[in-house]
Amino acid sequence: MFYHMKELQYHAKPERPDPVYAKKLQEILGGQFGEISVAMQYLFQGWNTRGDGKYRDLLMDTGTEELAHIEMLATMIARLLDGAPDADLEEAAKNPVVAAILGGTNPQHQIVSGLGAMPSDSVGNRWTADYIIASGNLLADFRANLNAESQGRLQAVRLYELTDDPGVKDMLSWLIARDRMHQNQWYAAIKELEAKENIVVPSTFPPELEKQEVSYTFFNTSAGNESAAGRWAHGPSMDGCGTFTYAENSPAFGERPKLPPAPPYIHDTLPAVMRHSDDLPDPHL
Repeated sequence: MFYHMKELQYHAKPERPDPVYAKKLQEILGGQFGEISVAMQYLFQGWNTRGDGKYRDLLMDTGTEELAHIEMLATMIARLLDGAPDADLEEAAKNPVVAAILGGTNPQHQIVSGLGAMPSDSVGNRWTADYIIASGNLLADFRANLNAESQGRLQAVRLYELTDDPGVKDMLSWLIARDRMHQNQWYAAIKELEAKENIVVPSTFPPELEKQEVSYTFFNTSAGNESAAGRWAHGPSMDGCGTFTYAENSPAFGERPKLPPAPPYIHDTLPAVMRHSDDLPDPHL
């Protein structure tokens, strides 16, 4: 059950309107790594958790906080849209400066959402649940969460550099700080699970069912061998269960595939050896 507090988690008030920046800010609201994505990702991971209660609470607490971030961003976008150009856009566009500004805005902020935020990214792509990961394996999911927070913080920092509005910077500094915490917490949870399960997901698959002769071999498939200098090419494996080796020339373990001709009703191009009618297979056989 969720309860809504009318106060925002943190301030979301710009110093002045800026509809062009409102469009840019949509990215960390409804983009692939935006707040809608992480909120839904963490909540579905939490709802699907069958293990330790602390991990479920970790997910539910963070997912709920991300809902607060959605509200902050939606509020900020709405306020940035206040004072947007009026309906007489054609007349306003006669001024080259105004025309340039209008060209950087999202017309759907006026036409569709009535000067409000939208569940979409900065170029208008609608948010999709395809963005979220909730596999049921907590180690795999927490790694996805660490990536999501890393990408989200990167985008928030870039947006911070794209504005000189003190109010916007103030809110972004809060979100950037929370992204730092969330990266740290997911990494802490990852390390805790790795100590229990080791690092390869899933750890429960019997190793003897793998082709163990290639479980720790790095295949060089590039010109040159610079990759041989990496930690992944020599020495003990990271899971402690093997030793890395380096294959300078990536071998082919399989045979060259030879597929039979498709039946005539498929109308594929015939191989050269079957161009003569006497060689064609009977489609009725």
